[in-house]
Formats: sequence, C-alpha cells, structure tokens
Amino acid sequence: MCNLYSITKGQQAIREFTKATRDRAGNLPPLPGVFPDYEAPIVRTADDGERELTMMRWGMPSPQFALKGKKTDSGVTNIRNTKSPHWRRWLSPEHRCVVPFTSFSEYETVDGKKVPIWFALSDDRPLAVFAGIWTNWTSVRKVKEGEINADLFGFLTSEPNKEVGAIHPKAMPVILTETHEIDTWMRADWNEVKALQRPLPDGALTIVAKGERRDPPSD
Repeated sequence: MCNLYSITKGQQAIREFTKATRDRAGNLPPLPGVFPDYEAPIVRTADDGERELTMMRWGMPSPQFALKGKKTDSGVTNIRNTKSPHWRRWLSPEHRCVVPFTSFSEYETVDGKKVPIWFALSDDRPLAVFAGIWTNWTSVRKVKEGEINADLFGFLTSEPNKEVGAIHPKAMPVILTETHEIDTWMRADWNEVKALQRPLPDGALTIVAKGERRDPPSD
C-alpha cells in the first residue's frame, strides 16, 4: 500500500499537466511528505464542468465492516476492489479525480524496521498523477476533532510492476503519465476507463531515494 508520497512541482505545472482551468488550492508549498489524512492537492471536475485544482484530505470513507467497534474513521488511502458496492458508488466521472505526485514510497523491511523506498518516473521526478476518487463525507476522523464534514480522496491500486513488486509484492498505485489518459479517466464511462487500473510497464519506474520519510525536490 502506498501511504506516503511527494508532490514538489508548482501549481502552474500541475494546472498545465492536468488541464485545470481553476485553482482553489491557495498558496501551495512543496509537499515532500504526504501522509494519510494530510491535506493535499487533487484535480476534479466541478459542478459547472470546469476542471479545478483544490485541496482534500487523503483517506476515503471506510466500509462499515472495517469500522466495527471503532469510534473514528481515519479513512482508506488505497482502493483495489472496484467491484465492491462500497466503492462502486464513487467510480462515476463526477467522483473521479487525479492526484498529482512526483514520487511515492513503499516500505521495505530491513532488520525488522520499515524503510521507505521512493519511486519516480526518473531521477528528475517528473510530474504524474494517481487515478483517484473523491467524495464529501461527514464522520469523526480524529476524536479531538469530533464530527466534521470534509472532501476526501483516495486512489486506485493494481498488481505491481517489476520494480515495485521487488519491494512490495501486493500492489502499486494506478499511475497516469499522459494527458490523454487523464482526459479518459476524468470523462469516460467506467466500462472504458477500468482498463486504466493496471500497473505501469516494467522499467517505467526507478528508485530515487531510500530511508527518508520525505523526498525533497530534485535539483
């Protein structure tokens, strides 16, 4: 599961890559370490049809069975089973989004400790996006916050490619690297777009850092 990623490209680069025409993200600093329940930038289609850059909290509402006996719901960051009724309700275009990133981490166990291994498309850490979904939800995410209403997001996963599978053999994020893939994800019927829930080809990712819980901007 990808529970840590980095987005260090600026807002203009994100808007250009995702064709977002509206920016509601405020003053967005580099985010070298995005953890679950952090607020992070996503791009969605607004009610008026405009594509907008905005901020949401990472972690979609958990299925009811996962909340049994719990007082809080910190959310689900990664979604694999798109046949589940819990997730199907958010697979239509109005609930899809893309999540900009420059690198993401999977943990490798070394001498009993979890060590972050950072992957990117190249050492330059070019911009790409995860294929995500979002919703507005009312819940208790943290006891000290109490009940809140918030926009939440998560992103899809698939079986891993060779590079990620060597570290984390169960899954990798669904990554879109081309603008036409983003357009398809944001607009197309699920029967067409479900083919995008696949790993990147072997050789498409490289390890760019190890050991740190943040991946700083590349020079």
